[in-house]
Amino acid sequence: MSITPRRALWLIPVVLLVAWLGIGGTLGPYAGRLGEVATNDQAAFLPRSAESTKVVTEQRAFQQDETLPAIVVWTVDGGGPAGGGRQAAATRALTSLAGAPGVVGQTSPALPSRDGKALEGVVQLRPDLGDKLPDTLDRVRTAADRVPGTTARIAGPAASQADLSDAFAGIDGLLLGVALATVLVILLLVYRSVLLPFVIILGAVFALGLACAVVYVLADHGVVRVDGQVQGILSILVIGAATDYALLFTARFREELALQDNRLTAVRAALRQSWGAIVASAGTVALGLLALLLSDLTNNRALGPVGAIGVVCAVLSTLTFLPAVLVLLGRAAYWPARPRPTADAGAGGGVWRR
Repeated sequence: MSITPRRALWLIPVVLLVAWLGIGGTLGPYAGRLGEVATNDQAAFLPRSAESTKVVTEQRAFQQDETLPAIVVWTVDGGGPAGGGRQAAATRALTSLAGAPGVVGQTSPALPSRDGKALEGVVQLRPDLGDKLPDTLDRVRTAADRVPGTTARIAGPAASQADLSDAFAGIDGLLLGVALATVLVILLLVYRSVLLPFVIILGAVFALGLACAVVYVLADHGVVRVDGQVQGILSILVIGAATDYALLFTARFREELALQDNRLTAVRAALRQSWGAIVASAGTVALGLLALLLSDLTNNRALGPVGAIGVVCAVLSTLTFLPAVLVLLGRAAYWPARPRPTADAGAGGGVWRR
């Protein structure tokens, strides 16, 4: 069966919609995987010209078998002396950790404090444990708790890293959730529509998934740099930009629906009227972000190209996914406040119109 030109025009939005659904389904998980290629060392938050940055860079040439120390401290319940049998038991507890998963080298013996009321020992852990660090510290804590009459606590770089990871765990998801909820409330108030706000948010989420996938690949190959700050800003930037551009396009589409009944023609007219403003706005933002490449602060420079990628993906979603969905939905996208030609085409008043 031959495909008529009119049928081919209706086929384009269907293909675009299927393509974006595929992008969202396959690339969406990358939004949660940027941490795998993130670099959060000290140099990421320092100016390139700072002496501290130069020291960190030079130290890498002298680092060989780097470890992550976990310092175990025992205090005697009731404040009594910590020597004698307790010191021997603490040393045995540390020795039992040798060869355990995540532990490297030999553990130190338990040493008493100057006042003799506490004991201290060091367990060297692998520096690349990542998400396995809390489990490894739990094993260290379990072994340390075997010393009778004492309370064991873990300090040092390993404990600090675990506490920081726990404090910031899920912060990107929280930021994204708050941003989406805020945008949803604003769109519901602006459009007085149930369906259209969710369509706009879905397009923004698809754009974010595409941006994160592109950034992941580039960061994995060392082309761009990603840290915790860049991850959080990327999510907010893409959601905000995609929503902003969608407002421009949907406003033009609503105006066209008030003038004609053919939704395909209305979408084409809305694209002609809005794509220039959208691309110009996105180009300004992208160039402004790329100007951050001139910054001396490392994490600011990292934000430049990553943010520009996010803005480009937001534009692609707005000019392809959103028109495709609106062609298929037509006036139903604005339900229950569907645009009516008799009301919208005139110069009448009304609170919402004003």
